[in-house]
Amino acid sequence: MTKLDASTPSPDSVEVTQGDVEEPSFGWNPYSELVNGRLAMLAVLGLVLLEWFTKQDLFTWLGFR
Repeated sequence: MTKLDASTPSPDSVEVTQGDVEEPSFGWNPYSELVNGRLAMLAVLGLVLLEWFTKQDLFTWLGFR
């Protein structure tokens, strides 16, 4: 275990910076997965609303039944 003395900074006085992080614009990354997940949730909501208001499922609405 290390010994703390007066010269050791306390955790409250140390400033942690991550710098300028640029979001990747291509490929599999957390940001693109977040956007895709949100769009998928909106699509499911749209399908539920479509079925609710038209009283038909998606396949009937598209003309497959």
